[in-house]
Amino acid sequence: MEHSLKTKIGLGLAALGRPEYINIRPTSLNDKTQETFKNNALSVLDEAYHLGVRYFDTAPSYGKGEAFLKEWDANNKYPDAILGTKWGYTYVANWELGYNGKHEIKEHSREKLVEQWQVSKHMMPNLKYYQIHSATFDSGVLENQAVLNKLHQIQKETGLKIGITTSGANQKEVIEAALKVKINGNCLFDSFQVTYNVFEQSTFSVLKTVLNLDKTVIIKEALANGRVFKNEAFQHYTNAYTIIEALSLKYKVGVDAIALRFVMDNLQPTYVLSGASNKTQLIQNLKALDFSFTKAELQELQSLTVSSNNYWDERSALLWN
Repeated sequence: MEHSLKTKIGLGLAALGRPEYINIRPTSLNDKTQETFKNNALSVLDEAYHLGVRYFDTAPSYGKGEAFLKEWDANNKYPDAILGTKWGYTYVANWELGYNGKHEIKEHSREKLVEQWQVSKHMMPNLKYYQIHSATFDSGVLENQAVLNKLHQIQKETGLKIGITTSGANQKEVIEAALKVKINGNCLFDSFQVTYNVFEQSTFSVLKTVLNLDKTVIIKEALANGRVFKNEAFQHYTNAYTIIEALSLKYKVGVDAIALRFVMDNLQPTYVLSGASNKTQLIQNLKALDFSFTKAELQELQSLTVSSNNYWDERSALLWN
């Protein structure tokens, strides 16, 4: 079934590159050795490419995610594969299961940018997007002229699209601030990776503005870290689960495909990321390409939005597993 389709599905490696991640996982790999994770990641990357996925997104803080993607890219040398990575977070859990503490540490300094760029630049020439990982007002990165100048230098020397990723209740304000960052009269940022889904829709209007400026919009966490799946712990989503499951039955796809298709039909971003941690999940996610919603169904899904503060408070309470 063909549709005039703007949005492409990309693959994010957050769950493929490290043994634990913030998510609600019904099943998990029993064997969490690095070798098993690497074999699984390479096999999912192969399957994704085979099924038509061309954008692959990673970060140094995704455990071995960047290394896995770099190895896969070097082995295959697909001229049409497009890679994106980030800088600003360091993975510190060191593959320790049940690690007590933050698994990743944020540092938006020029020194950290230079250090991580030295590694990430070896993903060229298929590297196309280089993003500040979780730009916030707290870190001051959007006002740090030394960092902005270095990013501009990388942009000039490599032709990379320089971007930001956002998280938190003030994503909208961060995006608006980033759009105002200019060097030599030109907007520095070409791409915006943002959390957007049926529950968190607060960035809709600003992302439409970004798209109208012909910039790239990449959507992450379209499945709300697993909260779109029926869960007794989230009674306040009972109505949402009823609506989503009815659509799932109608279109004969999983809840995941419904959630992804909502992003595609409602926002029409450049990419929406699958966060699949195995081939089965990936194949289910890609079923989002096989249908589209009616106007009434789309409106019903739009009505499921919740307050940003509630959404992010709930997300911060999720466990690493």
